[in-house]
Amino acid sequence: NAIKAVQKTSGWPAKVNASEGWGFATHYSFESYVAVASKVNLINNELRVLEVHISIDCGQILNPDRVQAQMEGSVIFGLSAALMGEISFKDGAAEQSSFHDYPMLRISQSPKIVVTLINSDKKHSGAGEPGMPPVGASITNAIVAAGGPRIRDLPIKNHIKIG
Repeated sequence: NAIKAVQKTSGWPAKVNASEGWGFATHYSFESYVAVASKVNLINNELRVLEVHISIDCGQILNPDRVQAQMEGSVIFGLSAALMGEISFKDGAAEQSSFHDYPMLRISQSPKIVVTLINSDKKHSGAGEPGMPPVGASITNAIVAAGGPRIRDLPIKNHIKIG
């Protein structure tokens, strides 16, 4: 159901311009199913994430606004981690200490986010953590679809420029 919902809202795997690509990933944890389709633009080795469609089947949804916010936050946090998230160490201590030297996605970098909630009769399940893991995988798959390299280690900023 999560996959079908993302296909419906995104049109994935719709044809795109030569410099664009769709990526897809799914995840299951905390008894919830999540699907993500992401559209990127890759020109001159510079990446821009255009759209992220995410759906979750977490059983009975008791508070739709809360689950919607969790999925939106999962996309932003997932993109931040996949694109830029890196902790480096020197002399046994982390070099990053807060947001001034550990970047999060800026509003100007934020893509269009489309969330689909799938309400079902099964017992309610997790809606916080399950949304984050497939975001990075969908982006790296989209990069390949746009003609970029297959990225196997994060962050993506170590391989291509983030726009």
